[in-house]
Amino acid sequence: MSEEKKRFIQEFVPGKQLTLSHLIANPDPDMFQKLGIQEAGALGIMTCTPSETVIIAGDLATKAANVRLGFLDRFTGSLVIVGSVSEVEMAMIEINRFLSEKLGYTPSQITKS
Repeated sequence: MSEEKKRFIQEFVPGKQLTLSHLIANPDPDMFQKLGIQEAGALGIMTCTPSETVIIAGDLATKAANVRLGFLDRFTGSLVIVGSVSEVEMAMIEINRFLSEKLGYTPSQITKS
């Protein structure tokens, strides 16, 4: 007797979400050098799905607080925000709030280290 083989088909359907929101307070100066960005008090790291959302997030960050964009990649949805701890946190809160309330995204809890 031959056993019937079953096939599974998986489909990736991206949601609208912030998948990571992490604030690094007082990172080691070597980290800035490795990233190729100017040293500051904090780094905010975020990833967005769909990836083009990172353009909106970068705009929101610079309008919400006195921060700089250390890195923004519209193909991976990665965003690095640079500034003081309080300013980076303020920018990350605003990004999560706006995307959640205005665009229906699933927000991400802001974690810290």
